Amino acid sequence: ESGLPSLKAASPLTLRIVAECPVTKARACDLMLPHCTVSTPVFMPVGTQGTLKGITVDQLEGLGCQICLGNTYHLGMRPGSDLIERANGLHGFMNWKRNLLTDSGGFQMVSLVELSEVTEEGVKFKSPYDGKEILLSPEKSISIQNSLGSDIMMQLDDVVSSTVTGPRVEEAMHRSIRWLDRCIAANKNPDKQNLFAIIQGGLNADLRKACLDEMTKRDVPGFAIGGLSGGEEKDDFWRMVTLSTDHLPREKPRYLMGVGYAVDLVVCVALGCDMFDCVFPTRTARFGSALVPWGSLQVKHKQYAKDFQPIDPDCQCPTCKRHSRAYLHALFKSDTAAMHHITIHNIAYQLNLMRSVRQSIVEGRFPEFIRTFMKRMFPSRDQYPSWAVDALASINITLE
Repeated sequence: ESGLPSLKAASPLTLRIVAECPVTKARACDLMLPHCTVSTPVFMPVGTQGTLKGITVDQLEGLGCQICLGNTYHLGMRPGSDLIERANGLHGFMNWKRNLLTDSGGFQMVSLVELSEVTEEGVKFKSPYDGKEILLSPEKSISIQNSLGSDIMMQLDDVVSSTVTGPRVEEAMHRSIRWLDRCIAANKNPDKQNLFAIIQGGLNADLRKACLDEMTKRDVPGFAIGGLSGGEEKDDFWRMVTLSTDHLPREKPRYLMGVGYAVDLVVCVALGCDMFDCVFPTRTARFGSALVPWGSLQVKHKQYAKDFQPIDPDCQCPTCKRHSRAYLHALFKSDTAAMHHITIHNIAYQLNLMRSVRQSIVEGRFPEFIRTFMKRMFPSRDQYPSWAVDALASINITLE
């Protein structure tokens, strides 16, 4: 008939909605994946090259992380997907017993590599390792991700910076739909690996909606909202997020790519997103910035040289249980170990934030949680970011 396989593999993903906020669009779910059940809303740390910078797999497990990210681009180049496949996939290679999400590799190329070109066939680029020209096609991206054996894999999409306008945005959106179909056809392990579609369309509401209408016709296990958090105005950002969650199916997970600031996480959970990832917590740790409920704390500043409190007295992470600000301050001057300790704290902060968010949704007090969170983060009402106030007002949350 349509040439589509008649026996659809049972999706290796089940989403159970545990609680929905009666005021906002927030929800708490159990996302059942092959390696364990993930409690959402969830923040997923990024572990480039299969090891998080400055943190070990054991430590990540100890923090209660249920899913983390691997970069297909880095892993596919080095050490290479053949080697990783021989090690029983990325789980075996890293010795990670929980879930893994891999990206398609496309974003890295656009951001890291002097691009040759994007054609209908795929993304052509020169390898930064040996200068060879490589074509990353939808088929190649899926083939690498099949070798890596991730629990969730992402389609290859045609990535355009979120600030670009004009015909290129529309072209990329339509191409991403065509590439999605090629990715679906190329997936050799649909019974073990979940392929997520990525909604594109830039900051244009009509294009986003057209993309949503088309992609939601595909029976994929989950959807990501792509093409945002790349320098666009926050007003545009939240409007595209809420437009997307309005049109995505309730029974499938929604992953907002590249979002990791605490305020953004809380607001976007309220707008109906379930999953998030960002390099921010690990990257900012390398500059000595520790995340706290009142913003951030710069460990290298002189004021902490004789401060014997932990980074956050209420935090139960290994760093806060063991080390003072003064110790980390002294260490930071001479030693990368300080970055390691702050990285652990920052990931713990993100994971704990999401646990508190989830608990408040389950207990039916998420609107109250948001108000308390904003009060702690910003000393006075006039410091609240106007985009966040507007976004929350759109879903019935007024901040006093």
